[in-house]
Amino acid sequence: MLTPEARLRELLQIPTVSHADESRIDHAAFDRFHETVQRLYPALHAVLDREVIAGHSVLYRWRGASDRDPLLLLAHIDVVPVTEAEWTHPPFAAEVVGDGADAAIYARGAVDDKGALVAILEAVEGLVAEEFVPPHDVYLAFGHNEEIAGDGARQIARVLSERGIRPAMVLDEGGAVVEGAIPGVTAPTAMIGVAERGVMTVLLTVRESGGHASTPPVFPATARLARAIDRLHRHPFPTRLAPPVRAMFATVAPHARGPLRAVFQTLGWTGPALAAVLPRLGAETNAIARTTAVVTELSGAAGENVLATTAQATVNVRLLTGDTIDAVTERIGRVLADPAVEVSVQHGSDPSPVSPWKGAAWRRVAAAIADTLGAGTVPTPYLQLGASDSRWFTPLSRHVYRFAPFRLTRAERDAIHAHDERIRIEVWLRGIAFYRALLQAG
Repeated sequence: MLTPEARLRELLQIPTVSHADESRIDHAAFDRFHETVQRLYPALHAVLDREVIAGHSVLYRWRGASDRDPLLLLAHIDVVPVTEAEWTHPPFAAEVVGDGADAAIYARGAVDDKGALVAILEAVEGLVAEEFVPPHDVYLAFGHNEEIAGDGARQIARVLSERGIRPAMVLDEGGAVVEGAIPGVTAPTAMIGVAERGVMTVLLTVRESGGHASTPPVFPATARLARAIDRLHRHPFPTRLAPPVRAMFATVAPHARGPLRAVFQTLGWTGPALAAVLPRLGAETNAIARTTAVVTELSGAAGENVLATTAQATVNVRLLTGDTIDAVTERIGRVLADPAVEVSVQHGSDPSPVSPWKGAAWRRVAAAIADTLGAGTVPTPYLQLGASDSRWFTPLSRHVYRFAPFRLTRAERDAIHAHDERIRIEVWLRGIAFYRALLQAG
């Protein structure tokens, strides 16, 4: 009989890679993934209803004693592309490296997000085999194109909405159990995302007549674009403590060392100063304190001796809770202060609503953490920095949380979307226990 980690490894070996250029996607890999899941989890598939949505996303329904106040667990099937030369172990071999508590599976998707997806499957399979019936319906929604902001999860949300299903709680990927991520706090903290930043793509465009590079104008399009980029960089968005961030510091205040305890306990006075300091402490603390904007793509002339008729820069913007697409767009134009630089929003979504960090749903997550992820772990509200599929489900539930039940080191977090992504087997098995506790607590 296969062990849970053997099943995880088998699913990690299937390269369900999403590409922005969808013509490059190997859809057969997604078919193989679904076939393998059905083979590896027979008890689940004998009891749960299953339907395919948007081609390769799946929605399961586990019928409980009541169809009211269901629980919805989210995860995604797809993973980001890899550069194999950077990996010390093949990214889709799912090799086990190390021994004992240090034994880890190296594979793309080990954390983001097949680790959570397979842990959910393991928890449900075990409970079904034990003939457990949940007190309320449970839905499992696995999108197939989260990494490219695709339509899988959106279509699942639409289907649930049309059926009048309003989950009592939604749980998706997000924060993890970490140590040392919050300044001055050494206790392990379970970072539960109660909101996530908005995301938008802005295009900066400068046009000119072009010509031969041997006779450039005094201020060519590329130079004007470079000046605009520099202005954007030198005038970052102002800092402030959004409500989820303020709640995070207030929650961990009793666990902070030295003078930081008093700082966190008196945010009414110290909040502005703390917000101003956070950007100096690193990229993550900068991102929780302000809307961020960074140029990610540049384009210019078609040849090395040709003047660009159009010079463009793509700006990735992440909106802090309380900001809006319209307000951010207006500020970018004001900072650039150049009518020759066109500012256009390609696509975007405002920050998510903020879910409460008290009440029955919050206590359910916190209790599962306390029971399975280690004594002394502090559940805390957290502002999710990246976008997830959970944003499509906020119209369906007030209680949308973003948390992956894994204790991750800084190096393990840094490997997500990078080379040598990995998860320790012992950590992953605790994740299964978390989902079991969550399901049984309904």
